[in-house]
Amino acid sequence: MTAPGRPSAKPHGWAWLTLALSLAVHVIDEAAHDFLSVYNPAVFTIRERVPWLPLPVFQFGEWITGLAAAVLLLLVLSRWAFAGARWLVWASFPLGALMLLNGLGHVAASLYTRSWMPGVYSSPLLIASSLWLLRTAARRIKAPAYPG
Repeated sequence: MTAPGRPSAKPHGWAWLTLALSLAVHVIDEAAHDFLSVYNPAVFTIRERVPWLPLPVFQFGEWITGLAAAVLLLLVLSRWAFAGARWLVWASFPLGALMLLNGLGHVAASLYTRSWMPGVYSSPLLIASSLWLLRTAARRIKAPAYPG
């Protein structure tokens, strides 16, 4: 039960869970459309122009394992999002911003190249869920008598 004047943590929990599931869909979209065949050559080109920028190159196995682990971690953390954990509300800001930029990056790259980039089909879902997470986190922070 939520105390009077204190908003429920459930909207933030649902937004967190939705972003985790949206990221899972995004990873599947990227994998199904051979994201690494675009990403790795781009990294080599960027490294030639900006050699000090530490961009990694991935093999499929390590890439998909890392992303699956990240999605699993986000799903596990959703328990604390529904519980209203303050630290997770604060973690929502960098996560939401990163996923928003990820989704926008796929859309921008598709517009720039005038072709459908791997991951662009799920980008609107990722963008929308990122915005929802950021909005619910901001509301939790602004709420009076915020639980510690």
